[in-house]
Amino acid sequence: MENSTQESHLKSEHSVTYDSTYPIYAMAFSSSAPNNHHRLALGSFIEEYNNRVDVVSFDEDTLNIKAQPNLFFSHPYPPTKLMFHPNSSAGRKAAGDLLASSGDYLRLWEVRESSIDAVSILNNSKTSEFCAPLTSFDWNEVEPRRIGTSSIDTTCTIWDIERGAVETQLIAHDKEVYDIAWGEAGVFASVSADGSVRIFDLRDKEHSTIIYESPQPDTPLLRLAWNKQDLRYMATILMDCNKVVILDIRSPTIPVAELERHRASVNAIAWAPQSSRHICSAGDDSQALIWELPTVAGPNGIDPMSMYSAGSEINQLQWSATLPDWIGIACSNKVQLLRV
Repeated sequence: MENSTQESHLKSEHSVTYDSTYPIYAMAFSSSAPNNHHRLALGSFIEEYNNRVDVVSFDEDTLNIKAQPNLFFSHPYPPTKLMFHPNSSAGRKAAGDLLASSGDYLRLWEVRESSIDAVSILNNSKTSEFCAPLTSFDWNEVEPRRIGTSSIDTTCTIWDIERGAVETQLIAHDKEVYDIAWGEAGVFASVSADGSVRIFDLRDKEHSTIIYESPQPDTPLLRLAWNKQDLRYMATILMDCNKVVILDIRSPTIPVAELERHRASVNAIAWAPQSSRHICSAGDDSQALIWELPTVAGPNGIDPMSMYSAGSEINQLQWSATLPDWIGIACSNKVQLLRV
């Protein structure tokens, strides 16, 4: 990525668009790329029970995104998140790609060359009749048998997917938990409708550390991104708010930076997979902004280093370690890959 103090506009010729027949929310890049074909899983956002997930392929040489007719599955309710196994299938000596989805339950799927098979449904509900919907989950890169889920029932659940069993379940917050992110093998953080960011260590489950609280009491925090290149930093966004809050876990409660150049609510954030200083944000102003965090913030705030204008509100954003030169955004029924 080129460093520049001048704001630059990502040109539309640096983007690849895929049109779907339905609105898209959840999106994930695969960690595997056989023959330079990168897989993307796309989840529908239809406000009814029957939804679906399609796996499409992106060819970086021809700049084409193609649907794979057999690679789709029905999904109950819109998936709130999709993630592929953080290690490539070659590295795992696996026949296919393992894909996880969240909604009513945590589900695992095996994506093969020309088919997708359901692997398991992970359900910790004590009653068969009702389940508390899952708002999000994160797959642990260091310990990939672990997936942590967040739920509207105030809990976070850590699953051992190899055993298909719960490793631990914690009451994490006072209200709904909206997102979860792993930092290390046994350390995760979560954000909630109670307005707090909390860090948990599985070696001491009784305690958590609050490292940030919304300035206005009970303003929900919606998303959390932990900087994988520098674990001292994480980012969060507040409900109906145009700013991205950057936190340093060494100095709790006071943000190290607030990025305030969006003109409407921010919906999604993602740290650069190959740089500890860059982060992308996207929102209801149809803008995707890439920021370079300075060592010391100036008095007038921070300006984005580059920006892209989409045709409508951007609901989702992913920056893949497999494709670090491309950012994926979802707006309405389109997915666009932006070359950065």
